Amino acid sequence: MATRSVATVFGGSGFIGRYVVKRLTHQGYVVRAAVRDPEGALFLKPMGAVGQVVPLYASLANEATVQRAVEGATLVVNLVGILAESGAATFQAVHADGAGRVARLAAAAGVSRLVHVSAIGADAASPSKYAASKAAGELAVRQAFPGATVLRPSVVFGPEDAFFNRFAAMAQFMPFMPVISGNTKMQPIYVGDVADAVMAALSRPDAAGAIYELGGPRVWTFREILAFILKQTHRHKRLVEIPMGIARLQAMLMEMMPGKPLTRDQLLMLSRDNVVAAGMPGLAELGIVPTPAELVVPAYLRRFQPGGGRRPALPQEQIG
Repeated sequence: MATRSVATVFGGSGFIGRYVVKRLTHQGYVVRAAVRDPEGALFLKPMGAVGQVVPLYASLANEATVQRAVEGATLVVNLVGILAESGAATFQAVHADGAGRVARLAAAAGVSRLVHVSAIGADAASPSKYAASKAAGELAVRQAFPGATVLRPSVVFGPEDAFFNRFAAMAQFMPFMPVISGNTKMQPIYVGDVADAVMAALSRPDAAGAIYELGGPRVWTFREILAFILKQTHRHKRLVEIPMGIARLQAMLMEMMPGKPLTRDQLLMLSRDNVVAAGMPGLAELGIVPTPAELVVPAYLRRFQPGGGRRPALPQEQIG
């Protein structure tokens, strides 16, 4: 009786991870969802047949748990990332040291293909600790596993995202919509397209050892994105530019709040464009047609409309 191949997904219960896990099960893999909270990952199990999805405890800081997660696997995907530091979960520990550990142990275990998901803006010289640590992680991965594929997505959107949903929630109660670095450019990419890129990177021979930058079909300014969110949620609010000095003070205070809703490091990231660099291979080279945000976002932002989207929509001219 043939044994099915094993794929390990670090961060399998996360926003992107659940889409990758589902695609791997459809390809027939037994999927190990390597996560910090296996109980919280049980929702993944119905994505496959009985026993096909296995939530498994793994901490990128723990050598033994990472080794157990990759042992016997054919494919490994690392999706683990943080937007703010907390305790031992520093950018260096997660994005650099942890990523390097996964790559080193995957190589030692004889894994055939490794996909490491980084981020557009990864730059060793960046003043942002997030961006610098992402660059350090890429370097560590490529040194330990030269055939690894690195994917750098822009802002990722989808029903479970923490970007469009976050600002739509703000629009419900804020008297105005604050804008920080409103002219910064972004290229939002649909989470399903990122998952498809992961699958293509795992299977295409020409993707081994390559770096791809992933962006959607349209470049938006941050101000345009916020205006789009207000329009889709039927919230007639003013867009008010917040001076960077005030934003830094707010971020300093918010860093002391649970969940750190805004940090000074995030302000540094927000001050730089987040778009695919000229000449970089991307979705097209992986055979993927990008999905416009306009086709996906309105449906899941409807719940933020007055009445939860159940009231009749106002005429377009009344919602700005």
